[in-house]
Amino acid sequence: TNMRSVGVMGDFRTYDYAIALRAVNTSDFMTAEATQLPWEVLAKIGDFIVELGNSLPEDEYEKRGENIWVHRTANVFPSAYIAGPAIIGKDAEVRHCAFIRGKAIVGEGAVVGNSTELILFNKVQVPHYNYVGDSILGFKAHMGAGSITSNVKSDKKLITIKGPDCNIDTGIKKIGAFLGDNVEVGCGSVLNPG
Repeated sequence: TNMRSVGVMGDFRTYDYAIALRAVNTSDFMTAEATQLPWEVLAKIGDFIVELGNSLPEDEYEKRGENIWVHRTANVFPSAYIAGPAIIGKDAEVRHCAFIRGKAIVGEGAVVGNSTELILFNKVQVPHYNYVGDSILGFKAHMGAGSITSNVKSDKKLITIKGPDCNIDTGIKKIGAFLGDNVEVGCGSVLNPG
């Protein structure tokens, strides 16, 4: 948004631009219903990134290539590859040989090492040799070296999310992981699709 707001990150008060992400279903752009399931965001995130990117202040974000916006304080190594649409936030670090496939938001202060195709909230770290596919990682989530979010089942069937009371058929073939705030994933871990 073009609005700044006071918030708390960790133990510190911050004042910065707010990013509001809400997926809705609409047919007339006058009325809408909220999207209820987190994986439904993955299919809509590309258009959202383009809309948000085009509204970012040019004095703070540099547009690099087609639909790629990088905050001027972000550190993107020359050997990193970023495909659009993508937004790289304030003070983010995209390291040597990182591969960001597109439809990605890298939040403020996030660190990206190897291969990613995801949404990273602020202060997330995937700094080592990781593959994070079609996933959403919450505030200060951290993936240890060599950990992976697998996003396609080996039998190539559609992904079912298993809940405590029932299973939910997603109708989607590629879903990685949804990690909450402050989640730690150990080195060498493999998280199954969905």
